[in-house]
Amino acid sequence: MLAVKVNGISLAYERRGKGRPLVLLHGYPLDHSTMKTLVPLLEHDFDLILPDLRGFGESQAVRTGFTMADCAVDVAGLLDHLNIKKTAIAGHSMGGYVALAFVSAYPERVLGLGLVSSQALADTPERKAGRNQEADAILTNGVREVAESMPGKLTAKPDLQGWLRELILRQRPEGLAGALRAMAERPDSTPLLAGFDHPIVLVHGMADALIPIERARSVKAAVPDAYMTEIPDAGHMTMMEAPQKTADALRALL
Repeated sequence: MLAVKVNGISLAYERRGKGRPLVLLHGYPLDHSTMKTLVPLLEHDFDLILPDLRGFGESQAVRTGFTMADCAVDVAGLLDHLNIKKTAIAGHSMGGYVALAFVSAYPERVLGLGLVSSQALADTPERKAGRNQEADAILTNGVREVAESMPGKLTAKPDLQGWLRELILRQRPEGLAGALRAMAERPDSTPLLAGFDHPIVLVHGMADALIPIERARSVKAAVPDAYMTEIPDAGHMTMMEAPQKTADALRALL
């Protein structure tokens, strides 16, 4: 992977393909490798930028608190380094929250938005408290419990669960804890989408056990012109469980 110093941290990334720039942002508690299933399907249409978000993969972790907006600044710094003025941006789960923060901070730089197994709503007070408790537990006990419990929530496919377990075990406790606290504090982005005048793509598995498909349908209801793809039998990892259907949906960002 390549790396660049942005926003006070070292950010790792891969770049593949040619065409319209498209940033692909991974979810929690993972890294950019979960998005690589899309590369051979999209690299002939898009200039793909796949970063590891701060604290994940090969990107630097920080011990101080941060927000989804800070992660958006990281992405902007990476784009500046690559001399990319405008881009489409798509995020899986937590990556969708970062993409929404990017749209909020840099609307003039966005050509389109993709939300893959994600949502626009903020956390409920109960969910926020749960995330903060989980962050405390990770800093105390490490990531093993997350690696054991999370794969079954991400997908029902046993072979993919094993791969995800090993990927989570490679992540750092401070990265996971920081991201949990940042997700807990994110705002409701539904009003932001209502005024968005570029393509919006929604991709969601109908068997998603982490973020119910109703969350994507609520975005579609708020933004009727959004492109909505519902994938039967897919869980939270649509880009790995149904890569062709996910890639086909994201081509609406061209």
